[in-house]
Amino acid sequence: MPRFTTPDGLSLHYTDTGNGLPVMALAGLTRNGADFDHVAPHLPVRLIRPDYRGRGQSDWADPATYTIAHEAADVLALMDHLGLDRAAVLGTSRGGLIAMLLAATAKDRLIGVALNDIGPEIAPAGLAVIKEYIGRNPPQKTYAAAAEARATLWTDFAQVPMDRWLAEVRAHYAQTPDGLVVRYDPRLRDAVLAAGAQPVPDLWPLFDAFQDLPLALIRGANSDLLTVQTANEMARRRPDMIRTDVPGRGHIPFLDEPQALSALHAWLEEMQ
Repeated sequence: MPRFTTPDGLSLHYTDTGNGLPVMALAGLTRNGADFDHVAPHLPVRLIRPDYRGRGQSDWADPATYTIAHEAADVLALMDHLGLDRAAVLGTSRGGLIAMLLAATAKDRLIGVALNDIGPEIAPAGLAVIKEYIGRNPPQKTYAAAAEARATLWTDFAQVPMDRWLAEVRAHYAQTPDGLVVRYDPRLRDAVLAAGAQPVPDLWPLFDAFQDLPLALIRGANSDLLTVQTANEMARRRPDMIRTDVPGRGHIPFLDEPQALSALHAWLEEMQ
């Protein structure tokens, strides 16, 4: 089981598969490296998938360190551990925010960035949804029940087979005698709510730091987190940005949809 040690002494889990261009695949806020299970077979790259501190198979930490700044530092520590001077980043949601911070503070370590349903402005409606569920176990007691609930309630997703929903809930919940539990430190909720009590920073300068890096944006057409207006402004600032809106997807696309794969392959070609 590959692991590395952070500067503050945590043991974090990661996977490292494939060959070629190194791509750091950075998951969503409460998620883990399994975020990229669906797209991994389609990417001819060396795909490196860390579990952030407090998530997946990584050590739990002081919740005060569940921040984008600490997580960005952990990504750089993993790159150092692997002997990588530079890598591309495929960032889903929280992972894209980490990529923005890396562009602003360690741009020389980046080859290019692909953002999955995230931008420098986060829509209040999507943020409210996150604050509602984070740190709480689902009410369903089995994988089958949780998958059925997603198929029924997640109306911003269309034409998703039940086996996909089952794979999703298995990746992000553990089955226990008492029901399903989240695969992350539930105290992550405290960190997110504490961050929400602070003034919202202007992230557009961080997005602008992507200048001269190959950039792609994949957006769920039904996303409640990344609005069309924000995506349009991103495209205005970066007219060379590869962009696609995936129909029948909310937050977040699975990344193996044809539109997403087309954008990712075009992005990879830019970095060859």
